[in-house]
Amino acid sequence: MSKRDYYEILGVAKNVSQTELKKAYRKLAMKYHPDRNPDDKGAEDKFKEAKEAFDILSDDQKRSAYDQFGHAGVDQTMGGGGGGHGGFGDAFGDIFGDIFGGARGGGQRQARGDDLRYNLDLSLEDAVAGTTVKIRVPTMVGCKTCDGSGAKKGTSKKTCDTCGGHGQVRMQQGFFSIQQTCPKCHGSGETISDPCRTCHGQGRVKDHKTLSANIPAGVDTGDRIRLSGEGEAGENGAPPGDLYIHMNVKEHPLFVREDANLYCELPISFVTAALGGELEVPTLDGRVKLKIPAETQTGKMFRVKGKGVKPVRGGAVGDLFCKVLVETPVHLNSEQKELLQAFEESLSGKKHNPQAHSWVDKVKEFLG
Repeated sequence: MSKRDYYEILGVAKNVSQTELKKAYRKLAMKYHPDRNPDDKGAEDKFKEAKEAFDILSDDQKRSAYDQFGHAGVDQTMGGGGGGHGGFGDAFGDIFGDIFGGARGGGQRQARGDDLRYNLDLSLEDAVAGTTVKIRVPTMVGCKTCDGSGAKKGTSKKTCDTCGGHGQVRMQQGFFSIQQTCPKCHGSGETISDPCRTCHGQGRVKDHKTLSANIPAGVDTGDRIRLSGEGEAGENGAPPGDLYIHMNVKEHPLFVREDANLYCELPISFVTAALGGELEVPTLDGRVKLKIPAETQTGKMFRVKGKGVKPVRGGAVGDLFCKVLVETPVHLNSEQKELLQAFEESLSGKKHNPQAHSWVDKVKEFLG
């Protein structure tokens, strides 16, 4: 239906969270719902437009396709007249069900536990080679006393007598009938008459858990891995969420990483720069010898092939680039100063300092 930008329709940024996305949609849906705007075709169109945008952006796969390809990436997944999720009835249930404490989808489906995020600091060495880490995560875990049921041991849940186990009830508002989450069982379809004293009927308690996570070789800052089912436990035995481990590679004293390549600075004496020589250069897996040719200038970049990083998503191993910095000697004694002065006086002509003479010529030309 709509060809406007979905984020613009909902008035949100592209990095909006699902929680804020839902709030923005609910606000527009409440404002433009046809039952609140009878005989207003414009409001009805805006309602349909908002619903279509929300249906796409609230689905991670569809949102990813839309972000990459725009409307062309989601046209095949959309149904007619409002995003393919059942028209006004569904949207009305989404909005008013949430207001009265309901859960999208109805029935006895219980919401899974929340996803968790863990920020992991890694050394460059571990990020490049891969490692196994143990992490301790504060979370909600299933109650061991009641095995996550929320009911006192030896007792069981009972079918809710308000909704008859359906998890939802119907409410009449004027001529319009709406379905909402049961206020007694909160959508589970069951009630607990004798709750567990440990978790007070929630089926979960606050705790920490220690996990072992395999970090693949080649990860970089901003990458993340998912541990399925290691998030917070859901209430009353509902399935747990997932745990997302976000990578942060710490600054290294020698190397800087850019994608698959590594960079470092290599200080050398002006004698080595002038006469040439061979130096040992550190890499992440040992040392290699690097030949410095005579008359090397500061800023010269040398490449050591295959001593970079193999990307986590595949591809060729990167290289190590060493930038030469010609170092000026310090703390000279009088004899050394005299030798340098004599050496300076022995240099004459453009052939020894071509860059300096070229620069002087350019300055003279500039100044006229």
